[in-house]
Amino acid sequence: MDELDFNGKGVLVVGGSSGIGNGIARSFLQRGAAVHVWGTRAKAEDYEGIEGSDLKGLTYGQVDVGDREQIAAASAPSAMDVLVLCQGTVVYRRGEFEPEGWDRVMAVNLDSLMACAMKFHDPLAARRGVIIIVSSVSGYTSNRGNPAYAASKAGAVSLTKTLGQAWARDGIRVVGLAPGLVDTKLTKVTTEHPERLEGALASIPLGRMGTPQDMAGAALFLASPLASYVVGQTLIVDGGLSL
Repeated sequence: MDELDFNGKGVLVVGGSSGIGNGIARSFLQRGAAVHVWGTRAKAEDYEGIEGSDLKGLTYGQVDVGDREQIAAASAPSAMDVLVLCQGTVVYRRGEFEPEGWDRVMAVNLDSLMACAMKFHDPLAARRGVIIIVSSVSGYTSNRGNPAYAASKAGAVSLTKTLGQAWARDGIRVVGLAPGLVDTKLTKVTTEHPERLEGALASIPLGRMGTPQDMAGAALFLASPLASYVVGQTLIVDGGLSL
């Protein structure tokens, strides 16, 4: 038996249109799952040519998860075995110190996690499904320029613990994944500046950035029977950055 075989399984990756979420979505697709993704653009074709985005074979839906009404109105896959909550945003140039920036980041990075989890509780419980909450190593440390990002990711780690405990007896296994520095559109502020990138790499024991595929491998494990006794924990996947 291949415990990483997801044939016959239904997967929704919120934030699966690009970056880490897209890497996770494609890995589930390659292992036989029927994969749906949510993104913010009107249609899948709007992501063509965008680095880190490949929606071929995925079922796409437009949902701005910063808006609770859109989450409530969104259609659900007919079968739900794995829900990956990989949505995220950040506001640079100290924008998160202002109410508008703070509110937007918290709405997308934290509030929407609970809204999505609640929306899909019943179908996941019916199939003894898994929720993977993607947070960040920023949830474990300070982030001087991005207070909302750091606070929201710390909240995501805590929510993983709480829902893991609350819903285990409902048949839902809630787990988390905390990436380190991964080359995506949200990290261009570092990756596109050689001096910043050099400094960042110097702090990573493995000496390289993570990739969406690195995160996907961890997500597949967490969703699989191999992790059947893992509940409420967040797996840090950062090349040693947080050590």
